[in-house]
Amino acid sequence: MECREILEVLNRVADVSFACGWDNVGLLAGRLDKEVHRVTVALDADERAIEEAVAGGSELLLTHHPLIFSPLKRITDESLTGRRLLTLLRRDICLISMHTNFDIAPGCMADLAADRLGLLNREPLMVTGQGLEGPYGLGAVGSPREGRLPLDKLCAQVKEAFGLEMVQLYAPAVPEDVTRIALCPGSGKDALEPARAAGAQVLVTGDITYHYGVEAAAEGLAVVDAGHYGLEHIFIPFMEAYLKKQLPALSVDAVDICQPSRFL
Repeated sequence: MECREILEVLNRVADVSFACGWDNVGLLAGRLDKEVHRVTVALDADERAIEEAVAGGSELLLTHHPLIFSPLKRITDESLTGRRLLTLLRRDICLISMHTNFDIAPGCMADLAADRLGLLNREPLMVTGQGLEGPYGLGAVGSPREGRLPLDKLCAQVKEAFGLEMVQLYAPAVPEDVTRIALCPGSGKDALEPARAAGAQVLVTGDITYHYGVEAAAEGLAVVDAGHYGLEHIFIPFMEAYLKKQLPALSVDAVDICQPSRFL
């Protein structure tokens, strides 16, 4: 089938219209009329994912994070992004990214992450729009299924739910049991204020730097930093299963590897 047909199927689960205005999603490289028989799914269009796509004979690489984000003035082998794009174009491999459209669309990143943590009575953390079934947006906020949950047990749940060896915790001096949890997969600096406004006692997210984490804890908001990859790698198995179900004639491969930054 053609790349344009696959793009239509992807838009059924997370239409590009859900994406934030500053984002770059959809077909980023390649031809809409390209015949596709095999797809590789990955979090990023990095060397490993591209190598796997080439080695496996994929005609399409589907990622969560966009390879082209800031405007490009040239595509040459002088830059990392340029080298990656040249490899894809030389091999005639299309590149599709589903970033904030997947983060925001109902049933996708926010709901998938909240399901893993078992959040109840949840609602969007940062509302971006209104649908037939109610508001939608980035992240989620809700209550733990236990009703009350100590912070150490919440950290253990995050590690188990997302298959992580450890997380980083910024917490007030005397943390209370948690009754309301905010969740924002990916980078969560912009979610700190919405989490406080939503009455959350803890924010589960990634990419919180030291000063943001310490200041949040000093103001009474605990932060569980599970890393950017840590919460968002759930994109890979979800999209692999979705494509296999919706397009059974396609061959689908998954590249799920942790990023180079990790605790040792």
